[in-house]
Amino acid sequence: MWQQQSAAVRQYLVVTGNYWAFTLTDGALRMLVVLHFHGLGYSPLDIALLFLFYEIFGVITNLAGGWLGAYLGLNRTMQFGLIIQVIALSMLLVPANMLSVPWVMAAQALSGIAKDLNKMSAKSSIKLLVPADAQNTLYKWVAILTGSKNALKGAGFFLGGLLLAAFGFTAAVLMMAVALALVWVVSLVLLKQDIGKTKAKPKFRDVLSKSRTINILSAARMLLFGARDVWFVVALPVFLSQTLQWNHSQTGGFLALWVIGYGAVQAYAPRLTGASKGLLPDGKAATLWAAALTLLPILIALALAAQMPAAVVLVGGLLLFGVVFAINSSMHSYLIVSYAGSEGVSLDVGFYYMANAAGRLIGTVLSGWVFQLAGEGTAGLTACLWISAAMLAGTVLISCWLPNAGSPDSTSLT
Repeated sequence: MWQQQSAAVRQYLVVTGNYWAFTLTDGALRMLVVLHFHGLGYSPLDIALLFLFYEIFGVITNLAGGWLGAYLGLNRTMQFGLIIQVIALSMLLVPANMLSVPWVMAAQALSGIAKDLNKMSAKSSIKLLVPADAQNTLYKWVAILTGSKNALKGAGFFLGGLLLAAFGFTAAVLMMAVALALVWVVSLVLLKQDIGKTKAKPKFRDVLSKSRTINILSAARMLLFGARDVWFVVALPVFLSQTLQWNHSQTGGFLALWVIGYGAVQAYAPRLTGASKGLLPDGKAATLWAAALTLLPILIALALAAQMPAAVVLVGGLLLFGVVFAINSSMHSYLIVSYAGSEGVSLDVGFYYMANAAGRLIGTVLSGWVFQLAGEGTAGLTACLWISAAMLAGTVLISCWLPNAGSPDSTSLT
């Protein structure tokens, strides 16, 4: 029994290691594209459109990827994600005059497919390694996985800014493509088991969740991540670069440190929310933490409107927002893995992360469009913050319908 469990854990660690490597390059690519194309004179809306297909195909991939994971096994979907990301990076190695908006959008579409295949594979695997009666352990493992992933994504932001400043766009992309290709080769050698492959072949219509609880949580997740990205993806880095006159290294470094800190808080979230005392997230906890988060973009917007020092307001506001958002995200990540059924777990997780991708899509488009429409600068960023607050208010309302601890629905899916 121990040898079987040890082998499963080793297999999962390989999946996670590959996911970490992918996440590092994904974060670096995001920062490279934002900073490079802003430097070429692209408008905020143009930059947002570069990521449009990334998010759209993320929505599609999470639906289809959950089905593929159940049908083919999670290791294969993870390997597909790695090689697709190598292809996406290679598409950006063409001469500069070929880097048109449609071409970059196509490359980002492949990157979106790759990213969500990897995420779905890693998040689904953990459900199969933790006993059903060990929910406290499940919460901690999910928090560590999610937190470490986001810390590496933050490191990727820093890496992207650093590589762009040191080597230029093309050389930076080439180095990442080669490194990820090596990781893919290693995964082909080490990954053997078909984790997550269902005994009964699922039909494609099964990708749509039939669980009321998962549907509610997915809707809350969509608005939660839309509320983050509506000001974080395009408006914030352009504001730091354009209005505060930060250089590429400063912008990439600051956002990297923010995401790394955000990931650290996610990993530590179980202790912050009382898991050591046996307290686990439920609908009430998710609602209260979402309500606390709603106040932060409102306070930041009011401070900017009052012409308080923008750098101080944003640095301080982002630190607080990052801590509270990380706890919200960690709770949601635990809840979906806990609610998901053990047989065909990737179907439930895939549907949930489809909603997550839809929220990022909405937030990304609004981030560029609203920021530009409102006049960019402080006015544009403030407008994005008010939309963020409205989305978070929607998250609070939807979260009220999640089951609380001890209610009949709270254990029906675990």
